[in-house]
This record gives sequence, structure tokens and C-alpha cells, in this order.
Amino acid sequence: MNRQRVTLITLGVQDLARARAFYRDWGWSEHPASQPGLALYQMNGAALSLFDLAALAKDQNRPEAELGRGAITLAQNCADDAETDAVFAAALAAGARAIKPPEKVFWGGYSGYFADPDGHAWEIATNPFWPLDAMGNLTLPG
Repeated sequence: MNRQRVTLITLGVQDLARARAFYRDWGWSEHPASQPGLALYQMNGAALSLFDLAALAKDQNRPEAELGRGAITLAQNCADDAETDAVFAAALAAGARAIKPPEKVFWGGYSGYFADPDGHAWEIATNPFWPLDAMGNLTLPG
């Protein structure tokens, strides 16, 4: 089996109801397999889960304070700058906090960052060097 893959991304959240509302208002559809204490979202070839931060710390056998906020960015690439602007605006309307509005960037693309209500950083970007297929999947060229 291919080991170079991620099948599930879990975000620890302080308030699961607030997090569920943010992702719903941003346009994400919660999967029916969700349950109390766990929100699941099917993505292209992977899933995102929202899990209570204290429960996540207990599951990992680590103190909650040790989890902190890692230096990680979730990213969603878009087909063009207009889509990047629309996705970014929808996140802000759903309750995200702008970190850096979308703008032309040094590497030749168009990119902006926001934080979800729990501070998880998302980059919304257009990368002209990384084309997306019709489903929005990214395959690195070369």
C-alpha cells in the first residue's frame, strides 16, 4: 500500500458546536457518520474530522497544553483568483479571522490566509503551476 498519503486530518477544537457551525456556514457538508463529540467531512480522497481538544489530548495521552498550535497550514487551491476571493470571503462570512487577504505573491500565485474559530490556519490560493482536475484534486506536475 502507498505510504505517501494522508487519509484523515483531525483538528482539535475548543467548542465543537461552534466549529461545526463555522464549517457548515463556510459551505462544508457534515457526513452522516458524524456523532456526538466528532464531526466528519468527506473530502476528495480523504476526510477532515473535528474533535474536542480535551478528548484529543486524552486520546493521545498528552496534556492538553502540550497540543498547542503547531506550525501547520491547511490549504485549499482554487482554479483562479476569482474563486480564491470567493472561498476566502465565504470563510470570513462564516466567522473566520483574516490573517492575510488574498494578494499576488512572490512565487507567482495568488494567496491569502485566514484562521478558523479555533485558530487553525488555512491558505486559500491560486497556483498557476499546479493545475487542478475537474474535481479540484491536485497532482504535482513532473
